[in-house]
Amino acid sequence: MQKLIKIGTRASLLAMAQSTNIKNLIEKQYPDVTVELVKIVTKGDKILDVPLAMVGGKGLFVKELEDAMLQHDVDMAVHSMKDVPAELPDGLHLGIITKREDPRDAFISNEYKTFADLPAGARIGTSSLRRKSQLGLLRKDLAIQDLRGNLDTRLRKLDEKQYDAIILAAAGLNRLKLSHRATSYFSPVEMLPAVGQGAVGIELRKADKELLQGLLFLQDDATSVAVTAERGFLARLEGGCQVPIGAFAEVNGSQFTLTGLVASVNGEVMVKKEVTGNSADAEAIGRKLAEDILAMGGKEILEEVYGSEIS
Repeated sequence: MQKLIKIGTRASLLAMAQSTNIKNLIEKQYPDVTVELVKIVTKGDKILDVPLAMVGGKGLFVKELEDAMLQHDVDMAVHSMKDVPAELPDGLHLGIITKREDPRDAFISNEYKTFADLPAGARIGTSSLRRKSQLGLLRKDLAIQDLRGNLDTRLRKLDEKQYDAIILAAAGLNRLKLSHRATSYFSPVEMLPAVGQGAVGIELRKADKELLQGLLFLQDDATSVAVTAERGFLARLEGGCQVPIGAFAEVNGSQFTLTGLVASVNGEVMVKKEVTGNSADAEAIGRKLAEDILAMGGKEILEEVYGSEIS
């Protein structure tokens, strides 16, 4: 194992918490290795006054980190897997997927205990089209409003009464020791999570085989199977943040169950299906589920959003 490892990370509190955790685990495993965190600002961090879906493009929170790896400025990057596009640049790969945190979406309010308790017309904040579409299907009487900014910024806006409630990933709250802020949780049946939600991945250069070998102690096989299935689904749909796409896999031994959905931006139309398969075929089963969703009406939804045909 090399004596100095440079980890590229976003500078947000959550990204730093995730990267610091990986740094500590590596240094505990290899006491003679020094791990340095290199803060990198991404496009998604710079544009905070526009909904993500309107910014366009893929990899809004990872591209600059990947550029730093390709230029050998850093050795690896630590990502929230829900931010990672289905396709990676040549020369890079997701070598490690660590054990998944809570994958659910959390409901947070200073006045109401659950989503069902919100009165008609209540303002609920989220930056996610996936959440907006599913919230809209659950209840059509709410004012669903855009909410951007880092996790601490979003909580502050709630506390300032700009919103009656907000939706955040439970994993982020837990990693920042803010789980007490969650007043209740959506089950994956009520609100299908984002692809990879709750999982952290380590991206590195394919050529750095010795580094990968040294990091394998961080790998969680069950999480890797689940995320591989979900990302297979995402890859076939050419998914970006402009369309509501959700997928969640649960692994049980050598088998797993995968649920996927595609919804129209306004939430009026949703196509959802569940499949079960062998863990060894995770990616292929994810892609097959995407084919089924496309055939069930997902193709028309995506082509309208993308403005182009899906082959």
